[in-house]
Amino acid sequence: MGTKTNTRTAEDRQTEAEALHTSIIDQVQQLADSGQWRRFLDFARSFHSYSLNNLLLILAQNPDATMVAGFRQWQAKGRQVRRGEKSIKIFGYREKKPAAEDENETFDEATRIVRYFPILSVFDIAQTDPIEGAEPIPENPSRGLTGSDDHGLVAPLTAYLAATGWDIQHTHLAHANGYTDPRERQVILATGISAEQSAKTLIHEAAHIEFHHVDDMDEYRQHRGRMEVEAESVAYIVAGLHGFDTSAYSIGYIAGWANEDADVIRESAARVLKLAHAIAEVIDDSP
Repeated sequence: MGTKTNTRTAEDRQTEAEALHTSIIDQVQQLADSGQWRRFLDFARSFHSYSLNNLLLILAQNPDATMVAGFRQWQAKGRQVRRGEKSIKIFGYREKKPAAEDENETFDEATRIVRYFPILSVFDIAQTDPIEGAEPIPENPSRGLTGSDDHGLVAPLTAYLAATGWDIQHTHLAHANGYTDPRERQVILATGISAEQSAKTLIHEAAHIEFHHVDDMDEYRQHRGRMEVEAESVAYIVAGLHGFDTSAYSIGYIAGWANEDADVIRESAARVLKLAHAIAEVIDDSP
């Protein structure tokens, strides 16, 4: 557990927070200029978008799956499925005009099209290796935090949220580090992530709550990009004020939700700095 120092004045905290916010803008701009995020995004978009039913099938068979594709699709992307790897089974979709009636097929009299759902085999990226000489897969610029120290943030944030009627729960999450459930007034944190990642995620979710992002989920869905930029910017600044750098995760995350546009980050500066200051004060003033 990290230790806190309360010797910093409000003015010192504000100055440091402003410098950290400026660093977000600079690092997002550098990431955009390098093209790293765009290359990774283009790669991620090259994967097929699966139906909800297929996503559930994938996660039921491999809860840790992140990117899946067929055997030959992986070869086309410069990776080879390892010998002996067990495939993930999903349903495909095909249409054809019937050559003759078949009682085992669904027949549409209006369009005279047969629809059928063959079982397909796909593999997660973790089941593949790079093919020698092939272009490497672009690296995700947002990398998970691995530190074992929560820098003294989890306990005071948990106490603060509990005092305002929010409960902290931990559960297995396949594709997220955490989320906020406004109906149950719960903050859900993923099990198995590092202490640093938990601390940063808790700040992020606390920011969503304090910004009232989760009060109206329709509005959240409509303005999700801006709201995610605001929450992660607060997390980056508050973490920085308490001794650890989350840029390995936060900068790529912010760049993605801001669509690499630094103006999106600038537009929320006043709100972000005010809330970051308030959350840092809660942490610094805790027993």
